[in-house]
Amino acid sequence: MNRSVSTNAALQARLAPLQARWVALSARERQLVLVMGIALAVLLVWLIAVQPAWRTWREVPAQAAELELQWLQMQALASEAGQLKGQAPVSTADASAALKASVTRLGNHGTLALLGDRATLTLKAMPPEEFRSWLAEARLAARARPVQMKLSRADDGLSGTLVLQLPGSP
Repeated sequence: MNRSVSTNAALQARLAPLQARWVALSARERQLVLVMGIALAVLLVWLIAVQPAWRTWREVPAQAAELELQWLQMQALASEAGQLKGQAPVSTADASAALKASVTRLGNHGTLALLGDRATLTLKAMPPEEFRSWLAEARLAARARPVQMKLSRADDGLSGTLVLQLPGSP
């Protein structure tokens, strides 16, 4: 208890000049200091409590929608992976035949070169949607996976090369 009394006395000794200054202020000056103190308190409450909650309230619905979309995409990819895992393995010869058949549908947009367990597709002015659908077909029918891609996009479509790894090899 003796310690709290001495702490209280020390605090009062430090506050004495401020109390004297407060008493020396006119009524108008005291009112201005109070108004400034209240304004400062309101500003601190806004910055510490209200603004972060307000920002969270505004941003969470958009973030939740984005996360929902990502979750749905991940589920679709997981479903596709499960389907691919359940399919029977394809030999390198069957995969090569499936790739050759799919490239014939590309016409003059793509040419295929096979070398062992790798296939190189050279693209010339291929529409991006056609390339996307062809790549999906190559992944499903031939179980080929892209390992290297050098494409450029121009007004007339995609051009470049795509190297695919055929199944039955590491």
